[in-house]
Amino acid sequence: MTLGGILKQKFDKRTFIRWKVYIDRSKMYIGYIQFLLIIFMFIKSFGENQFTEIVFSVPYLSFPIIFVLFVLCSLVLGYMDSKLGFREEEIRNHSKSNPVLTEISMSLTKLHAKVEEIEKRKNSRQS
Repeated sequence: MTLGGILKQKFDKRTFIRWKVYIDRSKMYIGYIQFLLIIFMFIKSFGENQFTEIVFSVPYLSFPIIFVLFVLCSLVLGYMDSKLGFREEEIRNHSKSNPVLTEISMSLTKLHAKVEEIEKRKNSRQS
């Protein structure tokens, strides 16, 4: 077997798609870390004042407190996002632009219409 055949066999389309999914998932976690770093840079930008000195002079206390506040604020924002229905609307809009999901939706609509027609015929025969 040639080297090209071996590489083609080990690195098929699904492998690259799986790697892309892994990279996309890791970007989300890297985004969390970046956001925490931005918070610390924001605090540092206040300059030399009492708050900044406390935060950076006692990192074993202030960093966990900031992390817990970050998690709590994220949970509150996520909860509000769910309650207001932003995610559902985002998914709905995304599915309209995705041709595969549009085709599935159209097939389901046709299937529901056929089921309703069959049920009407069944009910009219029983009457």
